[in-house]
This record gives sequence, structure tokens and C-alpha cells, in this order.
Amino acid sequence: MANAHHLQLINEIAGSLSSGECRRLSYLCGSVDTDSSVAGVREMLKSQLMRCQMDDLFLLELMFALRRFDILRKVLGTSRDEVEKTLRQRHVLSKYRVLMADVSEDMANEDLKNVKFLLSSALPRDKLDKSKNFLDVVVELEKLDKVSPERLDFVEQCLRNIGRIDLAKKVNVYQRTGGAPQQQPLVHHQIIQQQQQRPRAPFSSPTSNCSYPLHQPRQAQSHRIENFPVSVRRKQNCQSPLDCYKLNTDPRGVCVIIDCVGSDGDMLEDTFKGLHFTVVLHKWLGVGDTLSALRGIFRHRENHEAGAFVCCIISRGTASDLLATDAHGDGLRLDTVRQLFTAEACPMLAGKPKLFFIQRYSVPELQTSAGMAYRDEDLETDGCDGLSTREYVPTDADVFWSHCWTDERQLEQGHHRSVYLQALTDALHKGQRRKTHLVDIHTEVNGMIYDHNKRNPGARYHIDLKHTLRKNLYLQ
Repeated sequence: MANAHHLQLINEIAGSLSSGECRRLSYLCGSVDTDSSVAGVREMLKSQLMRCQMDDLFLLELMFALRRFDILRKVLGTSRDEVEKTLRQRHVLSKYRVLMADVSEDMANEDLKNVKFLLSSALPRDKLDKSKNFLDVVVELEKLDKVSPERLDFVEQCLRNIGRIDLAKKVNVYQRTGGAPQQQPLVHHQIIQQQQQRPRAPFSSPTSNCSYPLHQPRQAQSHRIENFPVSVRRKQNCQSPLDCYKLNTDPRGVCVIIDCVGSDGDMLEDTFKGLHFTVVLHKWLGVGDTLSALRGIFRHRENHEAGAFVCCIISRGTASDLLATDAHGDGLRLDTVRQLFTAEACPMLAGKPKLFFIQRYSVPELQTSAGMAYRDEDLETDGCDGLSTREYVPTDADVFWSHCWTDERQLEQGHHRSVYLQALTDALHKGQRRKTHLVDIHTEVNGMIYDHNKRNPGARYHIDLKHTLRKNLYLQ
């Protein structure tokens, strides 16, 4: 009976994980297999169950280590706090593997690229090219016996050399304490949050002409890491780490959501409220009402001090037009949506990030008429105050445009949910737990869409991402 219960839990859990989470779970379970498919994870867990290597705590700690607190609550019937209390007394997962999984999860794509550059003389090129995350790199280092639970100097020095001092300190603490309970990742979310507020050491490149000081290993280090480049000089990013959009208003920004199909508006509303945005949700609007709602968003004075603007639209449409709830007739041009919020049309947004997330369900082009009732000349600017910054900011600057489309037949499925919007909300929630650039968050979304399309070639999603961001953008 216990086995049947665990089999049911395994099936529910495996079906809820992304490919990246499946990869981390496999590693946490002691596997070096790079199979990150749902089926592969399911079979691995079933195998452990059959060998009597699984109990309730095993699944609880796995989900805790993956930071899937929603699965703890919905599937395993417990809470994050309860699991924390339990894990203070007993662990079943390898502390070393939990640490490596944490380090991998907190690495940005740029960090991984820097690690690969550092290890270009230590690992074969084909192995580095196949490494999709830091865990893949660690596994290759383990095979060469350069890294083990007892020997992490190599990893620590690597992290210091790419400027991730926060992660290097976590590895150092593990080495000094042997993973003592007080250093367990029971409160890793707090530790990460504190560490990521500290400045990162710069990381420089071989062709650098910048005069910034280059990071060097601490003189106190008496050991030398084999096969490590003696001097790593990557190109210094001349853009200051502090050169970010300032989202220090309360709330951080304004988010308007227009859901014309009734499927995912509520989910987006919860997500952006959690990111401390003022959210305005409209459902089941026609084309004319959609345009009116977009025009009117900044006629409310309380929205004028927003640090950022987000626009989410879910609608049927063609490659160039949104139909909203209208079955026929003139659509709302996608380009018109963007131009409503340029620095020229809405000066109060000059210099501020403007984010657009569009989920379009494609209909035949013949469904719209040849004429376009809502053209660029229909735009109004009377809802905005003029700002002196408009003279210095390009009209099309500071825009992040993410447009996804799939066939409208997807809507015929019962309880339909957009794979794109689900991936977006999942990635934003993860990004909220660690300081992740919006572009890197969208890279995760791309990966989840790619995995979905491989599994469901008849229900493909397509994404077009364009942006003119001038600075780094963090929504945490």
C-alpha cells in the first residue's frame, strides 16, 4: 500500500517539474545521468522506491531542495515551515549534492559562460558545449576526480575567479564545517538574499582594454589548482553592476492585463501582485474597449510615479493584429499597442522599462477585414504629463517585447492554460527568489517552450523576443 501511495506521488511530482528541475532532481538523487525527461525522472524514483531507498522524508527534502514549495503544499500536504523543522533534525540527501544544486540554481547564464571559459583547458570542448548548467560541469569534474564531497577547492576557486564571491563563501563554509546542520540550506533562501545584495567582484577578459582592477586569487591561498589558467583576463563589462533600472517605487510599477479568452489573466494578476505591481485586470474586452483600456491606464494620477510598466494581452489574432473578443472586423495592430507607451506618446514613461507579454491564438488572416480601424494616427497623448527627459531618451528605448503565438485550436481543450504564460510565471517566481536579469528569465522560458514543443509537435508555441533595454532589469 505504501508503494502504491508513493507511486502516485512520484507520478504527480514528475509531471509538475520542468526539464531543469528534473536535471537537478536526478543529481540530488545521486545520478550522473543527464536524462532530464519527465519519464527518466519517474523511472529513477520508481527504481529507488523498489529498492526501499525512499520514504516520505526523501520526497519532502527533494521538493524543498528544488524550492518547489507549491508541490510540498498541494501534493505532499505539508508546508515549507514544517519541512524546515523536520530537516533540522534529520537529512536524507547528500549535503554536498544539495550544495552543488543550490550553486547551480543561483548561477546566471553569464556566470556559466564564464565558468566554461575558465575550464577550457581542464575539460574537453565537447563536454563544455554539452553542459547546459553548472551541475553538468560538476559531473564532468567529478569524473576526472577533480571535485568530490571532500575536495571542493577547485569549485571554490572557480567561483572566486568569475566574481561570484557569495557562492564561493557558501562552498568555503561547507568545507570548513563539513556541512554541519547550522549551515544546511534550511535557510538558504535568506542567505542567498543577503549575499546577493553584496557587490560582486569584477570578471575580466583577454581582450580587455579597460583599466579596471582585475580580480586575482587571494594571496593567502597556498594551494594551486591543477589545469586552472594562471591568469584569467576576460573582457571587463564596462557597464557598472549598479547600472540598473531603479524600481524603488512602492508599488514598483503598473501592470495592465487584458484577457480576451478567459484563461490565464488571474494567474498573471497573482504573479505581478507578488512582484509588487499595481495590477489592473480586464476580461472579455472587444477591440474598441481594449484600446480604451490601454489609453486610460495612465489617466489615474496614482500610476504616474510607477518605476516600470507591464502590459499583458491574451487574445485571438493574426500576425499583425489582435481581435480581442471580436469574431470579425478590424483588429488592433500590435504595433499600435507598443506605440501607445513610447516616450513620445506617453512622456511619463520616458527612461522607464516598458514590458509587453503577448499571448496570441492565431486565426486565419481572412478573418480580419482589409481596413485597419485603429491606426497609429488614432493615438492620443492627453493622459500623460510632459517630462524633460523625453528630449534625451530615444522614442523606442527601454522596451521588452515578448510575443508568443500558437493555434487557436488550443483553446478548444478543456481547462486550457497557455504553456508560454505558465512558463513565464514559473520563471518569474524563480527569479523572485534570486536576483535574475529579465533577459535570463526569458531564456528559461525559451527552454521550457522548447521542451514542450519537443514533446508536443502538434501543439507548438512560437516566441518572438525583441528588446531595447539600456540597463539591467531585475523585478525582485
